[in-house]
This record gives sequence, structure tokens and C-alpha cells, in this order.
Amino acid sequence: MALRRTVPLFIAILVVLTACNLGSGGDYLARIKSAGVIKVSTDPAYPPQSFLNEDTNELEGFDIDVAKEIGERLGVDVQFETPSFDAVVAGAWSNRWDMSVGSVTITPARAEVLDFTQSYYYTPAQMAVMEGSDITSLEDLAGATICVGESTTYQFWLEGTLQLPEDAGSPAPVPEGAQVVTLPTDINCPEAWRDGRTDFEGWLSSITTVDGAVADGLPVVAVGDPVFNEGLGVAFDNAVTDNDSLVAEVDRIIGEMHEDGTLTTLSEKWYDGIDYTVPQ
Repeated sequence: MALRRTVPLFIAILVVLTACNLGSGGDYLARIKSAGVIKVSTDPAYPPQSFLNEDTNELEGFDIDVAKEIGERLGVDVQFETPSFDAVVAGAWSNRWDMSVGSVTITPARAEVLDFTQSYYYTPAQMAVMEGSDITSLEDLAGATICVGESTTYQFWLEGTLQLPEDAGSPAPVPEGAQVVTLPTDINCPEAWRDGRTDFEGWLSSITTVDGAVADGLPVVAVGDPVFNEGLGVAFDNAVTDNDSLVAEVDRIIGEMHEDGTLTTLSEKWYDGIDYTVPQ
């Protein structure tokens, strides 16, 4: 009799422990506060949002400062993780990181696998070409090949699959016959031009990244008006069933940072005095 009672008890304990390990029991926010650290994913090759300062070996940038401020207001330390962007937007993070402060555009498709806060900033998507190009308008890119980061909204726009919230407005028409080439992250495109690659004529990224590339001396020129605008939010893995409290608290903090001017200050710090925390 004792053995029969012990086996079900052991199984019950195992089920509880497994649920906790998968993040499906208890309260995610409470566990993070108890641990005193939150793991945040970001892209270290995406200046000025996030990049490695080679002199200090520390991550810096707008997203980095936003993440640190969220951590401070949560009362925990921030531990940065650097997975690929396509791994972030695919969801199913398996607790490798707790949230992404990595300039993730809020889209209906991504909302199927991710939970989002309100937007913490907004950026226009800007087309660019190599210095010395005779391309002077979006229409001139008809039939051209355009470089973008993998699994980005820029790729989806060119492929005709981009979905944005209704308040984002309508994207510009894609240049007729435009082809797509992808590299791991946005900034790799102008770096490829610098290194002599010539198999694409255009590059599409956020206006902040294009401006950053110009400032860093990469051979880039912006072309035409922005092709669409996007709101970017803090993202969470919605496969985690007990993260509602964490999402709600970070969303509250983002709202507070909007209201007290912290996000505006950080935007103006990293984007040459421009406030990207309001829709463009």
C-alpha cells in the first residue's frame, strides 16, 4: 500500500517541477524578481539601436538603454543575450531569454507567437543605394535587387506579405519586379557594399540605421520618402503561459517612460536630437 501511494506522489511532484521549468506554473514576473535578473535579447550588430563598443567591450545603443531602464524599474539586473533576429520573431524561446528589446516591429503575424507591449518608438523604413549610383527614386529600383535583413518587415514588404496594424497607414508600392537578397542583419548590406559586393542595387532598413550607416562613413545614400512606418515594441514569448504579469508590468513601465520623457531623452541622445517615440 505504501508503495502505491508513493508512486503517484512522485509523479505529481515531477509534473509540478516540469511545469515550473517550462514557465507554465507560478508567476513569471515573481520568478524574475526572485532571481534578481532578467534576460533580454538584442541585436549587437544593429547600430545605433544596439552595438558592441570595442573599446569597453560593452553593449551600447538606444535599445540597450531602454532595456537597462526597464530592468532598473523592475528592480532587477539585465543580462543581454544575442540570438539571431529570426530566432526572436519565430517565438518558442524555450526560456533562453525573457523578453526582447530589439526593435521588433509589431505585426499581426508576429502577434500569433509573441506578446507585445505598446510601441516604445516608431521608425520609418527608408530605401538607400550605394554612393555614386544613378538611382534617384524608388521607381528607379524596378527590376533591381534589394538587400534586407533576414525575417524583417523590410523583407516582407518586398515579398508582398507585410501586414501592419491599421493605424500604421498604407505602405508604398513595391518597385515592379524588385528582387530580394537577405543577409543576417540589416547593417550587413552596406558593409557588403563597402567590401566590394555589387550584386544588389538597393538596401532597405529603418531610417535610424540608414542614418547611422551614413554617419559611420559607409557608402550609402538615402533615396526617396520612407516606404512605410512601423511601431516597435518589447516582445515576449507567448508560449509561456504565465507571463501576463510580466507583459503588463513592462507595458506599464513603457507607458511611464513615455509620460515622464525618458524615452524622448534616450531617442534624442542616440538619434541626433530626433524624437522617434511618437508616430512619424
